[in-house]
Amino acid sequence: MTYIVMDPCIKCKLMDCVEVCPVDCFYEGENSLVINPDECIDCGVCEPECPVDAIKPQADDEPGGKWLKINTEYAKLWPNITVKGTPPNDAKVFEQEAGKFERFFSTKPGRGS
Repeated sequence: MTYIVMDPCIKCKLMDCVEVCPVDCFYEGENSLVINPDECIDCGVCEPECPVDAIKPQADDEPGGKWLKINTEYAKLWPNITVKGTPPNDAKVFEQEAGKFERFFSTKPGRGS
């Protein structure tokens, strides 16, 4: 079972998870990260590194696998990231907000590594 990035990452993108990933399976969008499920080796080292609890095992996904689909789709479109970058200046403001996907998710790619 793969790990996936979910709603809490949007507008936070703190990237602590990126540097601990042994297989470099994170991809960066403008305001979020995703994990490529085909590359993830299910080690779980990234999950406790996320300060906003955005990384979960696939089993914690919403019915219908919404987040697995999002991670799979955008991992094909966004650049791979292997080094922690600078989080957005307003990350703390959005850290505890719920329902960020519908309001803030951007399909644009990030800066890459």
